[in-house]
Amino acid sequence: QVQLVESGGGLVQAGGSLRLSCAASGGSFSRYAINWFRQAPGKEREFVAGRSWRGGSTYYADSVKGRFTMSRDNAKNTVYLQMNSLKLEDTAVYYCAATPTLRVPTTTKEYDYWGQGTQVTVSS
Repeated sequence: QVQLVESGGGLVQAGGSLRLSCAASGGSFSRYAINWFRQAPGKEREFVAGRSWRGGSTYYADSVKGRFTMSRDNAKNTVYLQMNSLKLEDTAVYYCAATPTLRVPTTTKEYDYWGQGTQVTVSS
C-alpha cells in the first residue's frame, strides 16, 4: 500500500523559509506523478508544484513560481518542497499526493494517494 508522509511544516515569519519533505513507500514510483497541494482555511485545495517521479519538468503554480522549488532524492524515496520568501498567503496545510501516471495532473481528483498534511503558518 502506497504511503506518503509529510514533515517539515511549522511557524515562520514572512520572508522566511521552510523545507517540506514527503517520504513515499509501498510502491514503485518511477511511473508516478507526485505533487504538492495546499489548502488554506475556507478555501479549496490547490495545486502548488508537481513533477513526474522519473524526471522531466517541474510545474509550479503562478503564485509560487520563483519562490518554491521541488526536488527529489531517489535513494530516500523522498521529495522536497523548498519554500523561500514566504508570504502570509502561503499559510495552509500542505499535502503530498501521488498517482500512477506519466503525466503530471494538477487537479486533486486525479490523485489516488495522499499524505496526512503538514501545517505551514506564516506570521507577520
